[in-house]
Amino acid sequence: MLEDTSFAIHPGKETGNEAIKYVDIGKVIEYKTTGENYQFISEHSYVTISFFSDSIVRIVMNPWTTPDLTLSQTVVATPEKVKINEHETNETIILQTTKMELVVRKQPLRITIKDVAGHVLVSELERGMAYRENGEVIVFKDKDEQDHFYGFGEKSGFLDKRGEKYEMWNTDVYAPHNPETDPLYQSIPYFMTLRDGRAHGVFFDNTFKTTFDLKSYKNTYSFHAEGGQLDYYVMTGPEPKSVLEQYTFLTGRMPLPAKWALGYHQSRYSYESEEEVRALAKNFVERDIPVDVIHLDIHYMDEYRVFTFDKNRFPNPEQLITDLREMGIRIVPIVDPGVKKDPEYPIYQEGVWQDNFCKYIEGNIYYGEVWPGVSAFPDFTEERIRKWWGKQHAYYTNMGVEGIWNDMNEPAVFNETKTMDTSVMHRNDGRPTTHRELHNVYGYLMGKATYEGMKSHLKCKRPFLLTRAGYAGIQRYAAVWTGDNRSFWEHLQMSLPMVMNLGLSGIAFTGPDVGGFAHDTNPELLVRWMQIGAFTPYFRNHSAIGTRYQEPWMFGEKYESILKKYIQMRYEWMPQLYLLFYQASGQGLPVMRPLLLEYPDDQKTYHLNDQVMIGDNVIVAPILAPSVTDRVVYFPEGSWVDFVTEREYEGNQVHIVHAELDELPIFVRKGTAIMQGQYVSNTEKQGKDLWMYVYASQLNEEYRFTFYDDDGETFSYEDGEYLKLDVQITSSAKKVEIDIIDKEGTYQPKYNEIKVKVIGLSDEQNVIINGVERTNHSSLTI
Repeated sequence: MLEDTSFAIHPGKETGNEAIKYVDIGKVIEYKTTGENYQFISEHSYVTISFFSDSIVRIVMNPWTTPDLTLSQTVVATPEKVKINEHETNETIILQTTKMELVVRKQPLRITIKDVAGHVLVSELERGMAYRENGEVIVFKDKDEQDHFYGFGEKSGFLDKRGEKYEMWNTDVYAPHNPETDPLYQSIPYFMTLRDGRAHGVFFDNTFKTTFDLKSYKNTYSFHAEGGQLDYYVMTGPEPKSVLEQYTFLTGRMPLPAKWALGYHQSRYSYESEEEVRALAKNFVERDIPVDVIHLDIHYMDEYRVFTFDKNRFPNPEQLITDLREMGIRIVPIVDPGVKKDPEYPIYQEGVWQDNFCKYIEGNIYYGEVWPGVSAFPDFTEERIRKWWGKQHAYYTNMGVEGIWNDMNEPAVFNETKTMDTSVMHRNDGRPTTHRELHNVYGYLMGKATYEGMKSHLKCKRPFLLTRAGYAGIQRYAAVWTGDNRSFWEHLQMSLPMVMNLGLSGIAFTGPDVGGFAHDTNPELLVRWMQIGAFTPYFRNHSAIGTRYQEPWMFGEKYESILKKYIQMRYEWMPQLYLLFYQASGQGLPVMRPLLLEYPDDQKTYHLNDQVMIGDNVIVAPILAPSVTDRVVYFPEGSWVDFVTEREYEGNQVHIVHAELDELPIFVRKGTAIMQGQYVSNTEKQGKDLWMYVYASQLNEEYRFTFYDDDGETFSYEDGEYLKLDVQITSSAKKVEIDIIDKEGTYQPKYNEIKVKVIGLSDEQNVIINGVERTNHSSLTI
């Protein structure tokens, strides 16, 4: 109760640093092969090792019995057939694939994993796997001086998490998100280690409250859970991109989003009436500021009852949704898990009669207070109940809604613990267990229920889902925003490493509330935030009740013109962004990337928190402090070109870059290309013209990329209705060659050619397109 006062440092308090004694699992007593698994019985535990691929190994320790390998809530991969060479000595058992070597030391049982070149990835020397009699499990790993740690999902602070300690326990946090604020809304118990240019990953698949300690010991780190099995995967990389591909092979990859979901979203807590929403939409259209989505927060509902509209505030929601759709704008309403306790409310009636709500073991329904007052909570751990919840969304889709916003789904409850009683029982598809075990997947399973229900109702259309809470694998169902931030410059600064680490955790479709949610924004902060927001994968302006409105026109014409410029820029970059989302759906790669992902051998990229890459060849270096018009930008190897001025910068150097308030530093690597579209109007936000900007290099460089397009709205791409072009750019001192080396798909876009512009072309250089010499400003027929 007093943790936010000076009482927190009372000298008589327990510090939490008292020594905790764990039972080491001891030496190997028995070893055998069972099917595809390797079973170890030690003095104090049971351990199973299995290989999911030649690059991924799973290690499961249970102190009490043979490990159960069927408990994962999120792993969707089926183990591949892997050839394994076994070799046993008096001291060790060695299991080898073509990509890794796993060494089990017998006395005591310790595991070392090496890559194919013999580099140690993870190892255990003095301490390894252990447990406590109260059910806690832990493993200690050796830490190298050169280790840098990334990922962990949604965590505040800097990009590199070395020296930090993090807890995974989904929590509603309205208090300011300082670097020490932990935990937050998402629990992604996964991280990537980068050491001397080589990367590997660890995924700790345990849904209890877990802790990752990279702080307490100089030469070791640990991960720990309050219960369950010690169940973790090691992915051997060795490139950071390979680790991400391996991790998302396990937990799944995001589906291709609808293009409208990639546009600009406008939100507030709340737009409180149909009249206000119509006026808002009219303002966007009349000012020629593009917007794809207007969000409706909790005030649209009848006393906060989900699956209702307030008839006084929103007398005709279906007509509103239809009229806005004709303006090119979609409505995304918020849906929370709490169902108001009201015997005259049909959703509550059904939930009680059909036994759909979370209960205590004695059989009584759990009630907690949220926005509607006393409420019941669906038990999303049961498939039958997930289907019931998904079915309710026909209420929205029948009105024309194609996207849903899930909030308060940690689940948040207005009590001292901030959440559901951990002794509540979940049915869990036939394996009943407590909320203590499944708390971290409650929001993830709500997202699954919502997405699958929406997909069913929308038939062939792609649904959009935004969620606040989630677990590893949430990328399969939802975009993630970083919760209730503040309109502080520090929160703008912090948003970049948060988005980058979420991307490194498999969640490509993510972003903060642009402008800040709570507190009052100011025009300079909003401009600088909107500039980088135009390149954030999820792009939403959202503000809280009682704070200053921050729509693009709220600060006068000077600022409106700048904000409009960057919102429109989002749509001009849409072809490039969409091909990056195609990569995310196919390979698990993020859209907004830390430089280390592309340049893992360059140690200067390991701590860059204030500049990002969009794909593999664009650097964006926003201004992140007030009254600043000059900043340092680090350029990795290669030559880089300013997107606006076409000024060139040499790589492996730091440069001072100037940017007035209306300027955002954007740089493209020479020898590469980007795709650009045409913004035309609100009702049709992209025109028929498509450009390829090629950045000529005087060096002998080759660059290949895949341009991808489809209708952006349906799942027809799964039946081959897409356009995929494999493009090769070859630059040299005398010519630039552009070749389509492969074409796939049956999709027929509005354009039948790609206009080509080569930047930095000298008089001596020629442009050759598909083997034919052309002038600059030519076109590429598709």
